[in-house]
Amino acid sequence: IAGGFRELGAKGLSLEQEMLEKARQYGIRIIGPNTSGMMNLKSNLNLVGIHDSPKGEIALVSQSGNMALSIITEAMVKSNKGFSYYVGVGNETDIKFHEYLDFFGKDPDTKAILMYVEGMSRGREFLQQAYKTTLEKPIILLKSGRSVTGKRSAGSHTGSLAGMSEVAHTAFKRAGIIVVEDPAELFPIAETLSSLPSMRHNSVAILADGGGHATIAADILSELGVEIPTLHSKTQTKLKAILPFTASIANPVDVAGGADADPSIFAECARIILKDHNIGGLLIVGLFGGYGIRFAESLSLMEEDAAHQMGRLVKKRKKPIVVHSLYASRNTHPIELLRYYNIPVYDSLDVACKCIGALAERGSYLKEYHAKVNFVINWGEKAKRKGRKIITQAVEEGRRFLLEHEAKALLGCHGAPVSEDRMVSSAKEAVEVAKEMGGKVALKVVSPDIMHKSDAGGVKLNLQSEKEIRAAYQDIMENVRQYNPDADIRGVLISSMAEPGLEVIIGTKIDEQFGPIIMFGIGGIMVEVLKDVSFRVL
Repeated sequence: IAGGFRELGAKGLSLEQEMLEKARQYGIRIIGPNTSGMMNLKSNLNLVGIHDSPKGEIALVSQSGNMALSIITEAMVKSNKGFSYYVGVGNETDIKFHEYLDFFGKDPDTKAILMYVEGMSRGREFLQQAYKTTLEKPIILLKSGRSVTGKRSAGSHTGSLAGMSEVAHTAFKRAGIIVVEDPAELFPIAETLSSLPSMRHNSVAILADGGGHATIAADILSELGVEIPTLHSKTQTKLKAILPFTASIANPVDVAGGADADPSIFAECARIILKDHNIGGLLIVGLFGGYGIRFAESLSLMEEDAAHQMGRLVKKRKKPIVVHSLYASRNTHPIELLRYYNIPVYDSLDVACKCIGALAERGSYLKEYHAKVNFVINWGEKAKRKGRKIITQAVEEGRRFLLEHEAKALLGCHGAPVSEDRMVSSAKEAVEVAKEMGGKVALKVVSPDIMHKSDAGGVKLNLQSEKEIRAAYQDIMENVRQYNPDADIRGVLISSMAEPGLEVIIGTKIDEQFGPIIMFGIGGIMVEVLKDVSFRVL
């Protein structure tokens, strides 16, 4: 169904709901509305109008017709790969994103799922389905709306919640989705993941015909978290026997002019390197595919021979090879042969690195997933009743948060170790409690009207003498009344000082797209400044 619905406002939303109700009466499912159409290339069904779309094994799911056209055109011009399906999702009024994952995950003609997402109405269901689908097939996703303007643009386009929050980015990664931030990398990564085996080890060897490209590739891969280990001594010995004495053989491997007279040496080097048990994949960078143009036409035949050998090598070793070539756009016969053997070739060094990095990321995810241990914690009904009582009291008071002693009590009844704190309401009582505790203590104001106690001067640390404790109590009261004269002060919490250590923050919230999430990171008074935290969907 085309546009003119929710994305135009309340009137369009009403029309959209009416259409959905009618469709459900007759068991009809709806793609869209506000969709650019769909294609089933195996059945030659084209409801888009994009002619000559290449057939292949990648399912394309997009909320933008322009982005879909761009991706399909790139496949036509730069690749020999294509698509099994294309679906323009639109407003997700009926069929949701996670339902497309379910369908394409089971489709025998699809090997990878490529997605462009602007807004998502059921993020939690999407993640639940993604966890299942990514075990069988890679999902490559570009999520727009990272900036304020981008969110506004995406929201007006799809009529749904938009934006690439840190929570979304982390959630997608944890579900095994390959998250792409540059549109130029979207199809190449999908092409690579649909064509090559994922890497069993997060380690890549770089084979180059010059130091510059090798050095830059090493930098990019390192930033992606991909290891570039030193090759085994036996591997280095074998390389040394076939390369010039000036060659670098540790990793990256630089043939140092050894390919100028015979570029088929790339295949022999690849054979030796991929036999190394420490190496998960190979990135070839430089001029391969262009030696017949750059030096002598006869060298092209040697490159063709090397391409045949490398194609067979990938199949034998089940380890991927990705190639960066300055001649990729020339589509020379050696480059066409590499692509025939499902070895992707790119003229962008950055894109080539991102592609083999994606193979490493997927391999690591699958390895970690199968190593997971499922566990269930059940502290019983007594803990639940006590916890509900604490929360109910806060709700009845109209609060949306717990006070410190309440939060600790809630954690304690579920088995978490917490400090033994006491609430006091006078300086005299504070002195008496401190004597009972022994050692140094901390005093903190307790008030539902003061969330950040340090900002209000409501925290005093490392107190021991009676004089210090009395003065600290009085200071806290004066500071807090000055900070907020109307604050409801319940008392002062007194706690034993802990040994110095790393402070962390743990919290939960309800995310609009993904439901309950947990946050963990560096805590303390600098938490708002450093913002060094990580999120997980519960």
